[in-house]
Amino acid sequence: MSIESPCILVCSMDLKTGYCFGCGRTRDEIAGWIDYAPETRREVMADLPSRLETVERRPRRETRRQRMAREKQDTGTG
Repeated sequence: MSIESPCILVCSMDLKTGYCFGCGRTRDEIAGWIDYAPETRREVMADLPSRLETVERRPRRETRRQRMAREKQDTGTG
């Protein structure tokens, strides 16, 4: 059984709000996601669109997705 996740591999936190730039979750929510009950995950996911409106538009550092794409390009695969 797969667990639904809002992760889009933009794993960088907005220091001002404490939310991830990609998914809108907090560090604690990300860390505990797998242990959350489905109802709890749905409640958090319902809040994510409004949270994402409050984050700064650009991550302050390279995101995981950007790093993975760069590493793929550097190795010449894909």
